[in-house]
Amino acid sequence: MKLIKIFILMVIVTFSGKVTAQELKFGHINIQKLVAELPEKKAADAQLQAEAGKLQDQLKVMSEDLDKKYSTYLAQRDSLPDLIRATKEKEIQDLDTRIKQYNQMAQQTLSQKEQQLLQPIMQKVQNAITEVGQEQGLIYIFDISSQVVLYHSDKSIDCEPLVKAKLGMQ
Repeated sequence: MKLIKIFILMVIVTFSGKVTAQELKFGHINIQKLVAELPEKKAADAQLQAEAGKLQDQLKVMSEDLDKKYSTYLAQRDSLPDLIRATKEKEIQDLDTRIKQYNQMAQQTLSQKEQQLLQPIMQKVQNAITEVGQEQGLIYIFDISSQVVLYHSDKSIDCEPLVKAKLGMQ
């Protein structure tokens, strides 16, 4: 009798392991490709380009002012008294420093703006992926654009069409 119970227990454990292994479902998606196709991303890119254009225009004005002052200084350098020459050189150096600081601040501003614009888009995509994963009963959904997933089989579900449907794309 004890032998029959052990045999039945082994059969149950063996079959439950196979059933569990068969139920594991995985999905994959290329998030970079998906986000690039979103109308919100295209609008964010346009807004970012407009902001970059404004900052670039201001930088151009500042650079032209520096070039003008430097050219004037070079033309008059030999005829200027030492004190005025030193003052002009300091003025040019200060302007050059301000331009470099402006350029650095502009890059930071653009980076912050990009994060501000992309954060809600990425959250929307993440929510859609989560919903698809739950609806399809997936254990994991891998982002194949990150190059971390070295292999995915044909049994892995391509979640892109499902997520696009969730996002109202097609």
